[in-house]
Amino acid sequence: MKFQCYCLSLLAGIFFSGAVLAQQNETKLPPQATEFYEPEVKPVTPGQENHLPPADAIVLFGGNDLNAWVSERDGSFPKWKVEDGILTVAPKTGGIKTKEAFGDVQVHLEWRAPSEVSGNGQGRGNSGFFFMGKYELQILDSYDNKTYSNGQAASIYKQHPPLVNAMRPPGEWNTYDAVFTAPRFNSNGMLISPARITVFHNGILVQNNVELKGPTEYIGIPNYVAHPEQLPFHIQDHSNPVSFRNIWVRRLD
Repeated sequence: MKFQCYCLSLLAGIFFSGAVLAQQNETKLPPQATEFYEPEVKPVTPGQENHLPPADAIVLFGGNDLNAWVSERDGSFPKWKVEDGILTVAPKTGGIKTKEAFGDVQVHLEWRAPSEVSGNGQGRGNSGFFFMGKYELQILDSYDNKTYSNGQAASIYKQHPPLVNAMRPPGEWNTYDAVFTAPRFNSNGMLISPARITVFHNGILVQNNVELKGPTEYIGIPNYVAHPEQLPFHIQDHSNPVSFRNIWVRRLD
């Protein structure tokens, strides 16, 4: 019995040491460790489309005001610009988040990278739409713009590259239509089912009910930590003047 207890203690010590070592190694990872460039994503030219919100949609931005949003920094009224029915990031003022919280949803948003091309890679037309403030659908000017495949437009950032690159040229409007299923946790905080997402970019399927590995991480491996069943959406200020219009959501839960 003593020998059996000793073996169990030794195994527990090995597993604990391994977990600590893995955690220490992860903290030393550079961001490039979770980026990949192959395979490259094939470009596909999208068709034309026009989307109006359905009758049961909650309109988060319809072109008039930002009353559905607050600053993610301090909860104040956002400093982003609304002009001619278009919402544009005010660089370095911080991201915005919805006043309402959401779980399972259908989301529609339209976005436009600046017509004047500036920068390259991740520095060109960069923003992001975060489901539950944690799971990022990447926004980036990926039209003839080389970057890592799991960081380009319509990727689930640092997790899943899009099936194809459906970008329109800079200055033209893009649409995202997404169905997001929130993760489930039990009463002890253990993950029961991971988040899943399906995304159409300009009417083309680019994410087919993919499983999310955890919240978005810039550095390191994503891991789930229990959180509320509903949380606000976030839109990122990545210091680029990306524009938005026609943002609406339907609750599915």
